[in-house]
Amino acid sequence: MLRLNQLKLTPDKCREEMVCISLLKKKAARLLHVRPEQITELYIIRKALDARKKPHLFYSFSVGIRLEKHLEQQILKRAQKGDISVYEEKPYVFPEGGCQKIPHPPVIIGTGPAGLFCGLYLAKCGYRPILLERGKPVEQRIKDVNTFWQTGILNTESNVQFGEGGAGTFSDGKLNTLVKDPEGRHREVLRCFVENGAPPEILYESRPHLGTDMLADIVKNIRNKILALGGEIRFSSCVTDLVIKDGKICALEINQEELLPADIAVLAIGHSARDTLAMLQDRRVFMESKSFAVGVRIEHPQTWIDESQYGADCPYEMPPAFYKVTAKSAGNRGVYSFCMCPGGYVVNASSEQGMLAVNGMSHSARDGKNANSAMIVTVTPEDYGPFLLQLGEKNKMPGPLAGVYFQRALEKRAFAVGGGKIPVQRFGDFRANRISAGFGSVIPQTKGENTFSNVRGIFPPVIGNALEEGILSCGKKIRRFADDDVLLSGVESRTSSPVRILRDDSMQSCI
Repeated sequence: MLRLNQLKLTPDKCREEMVCISLLKKKAARLLHVRPEQITELYIIRKALDARKKPHLFYSFSVGIRLEKHLEQQILKRAQKGDISVYEEKPYVFPEGGCQKIPHPPVIIGTGPAGLFCGLYLAKCGYRPILLERGKPVEQRIKDVNTFWQTGILNTESNVQFGEGGAGTFSDGKLNTLVKDPEGRHREVLRCFVENGAPPEILYESRPHLGTDMLADIVKNIRNKILALGGEIRFSSCVTDLVIKDGKICALEINQEELLPADIAVLAIGHSARDTLAMLQDRRVFMESKSFAVGVRIEHPQTWIDESQYGADCPYEMPPAFYKVTAKSAGNRGVYSFCMCPGGYVVNASSEQGMLAVNGMSHSARDGKNANSAMIVTVTPEDYGPFLLQLGEKNKMPGPLAGVYFQRALEKRAFAVGGGKIPVQRFGDFRANRISAGFGSVIPQTKGENTFSNVRGIFPPVIGNALEEGILSCGKKIRRFADDDVLLSGVESRTSSPVRILRDDSMQSCI
């Protein structure tokens, strides 16, 4: 098989897959100097938008092409370097199992993305894993989350952070990463999603996404596959302690009442299981603070972003546009967009009483009126102590959980300034450090009630200043990005875990 790059089509030619494939086959045949009917197979490897000459846009394709072997060899001999190459897709190979019999099934703690995939592949290999999830099945979880958004009544064990599918179920479902992966895990993840109900386009889109509405069904399908393969999933089952003997795990305490025998336990607890992290610290599991980022959600009308990214006179019907921006503050802190949601909503993503955190969410159609993303500032373990003092948290000593204390301090302030509702502030008022009196040309799109508050007052001054500088800098790259009417909501505190559990070369902790 051959790989052919840089086949270009305008967006109006890409709406129907069969038409797109037919046009690509004709283009490929001309470039290869063969007849279209001599191409026995053509499929898309990658599709990416090129908007460098807006409003003249086109999609650039890399395709896999199969011809008779002698034709492929002739083409390779005369091909210029880089234009055409041999293509061989290497399927992901799951590691071989060991030969030592284990007394009990492996236990996986958490059913977010890591836990679900771990459970699925162990089940495929006959290990009959047990998955423990503190929250509820995705169907009930959706009801609990909607109740919270409508009434403000929080279920601390079934919310945007906890429950089947993890925090990603109530997000945009973005499936791209910058991590290099020679083993082929990335494509295997995408292939698994398609196998469980995702559209096949995610296999080749440059920025594939699914959306919350689609993810719920996919998560349920993965669960059913694990069960069909002999696995077991226990909901409302929080691991409250470890039973350790001679430095090895021998049982897990569930809900402070049941002991589950276990020789192997996989921690797939995500970034918000703070009580579990505290328990692990009590059990002397080696952990350390790590850098992460905090900030706000920023909202713009999607039409502003579309015009900036596609051009004011774009002749094509295009999907809601995406952006990614970075900047540096005067103090040399990184400020950048994260988890950008075209056509999305800002959601109340709280998981603890008296605290408030926000996130971004989109449905698969991305048909909301606003674009939103996190605008966040890097913070380091060296910051936690000084920042906690500035926020009035004098009793929190630095240590492995210092970042958790810092997150909680911000979330308490966000809850307080908004009275439990999502705090919202126009960017012009954020700069002036005053509560907004009304909306301008941007109306918030939120899941959960919002209220005018001084969002800037949530943060230590260094972070507030960096956010202002970073947003103004990004306004030089995207038109109206730093408009006074742009809305900021707080606090975006769950970008990643502030704690790292240390592991050895065999990927095991000190237990």
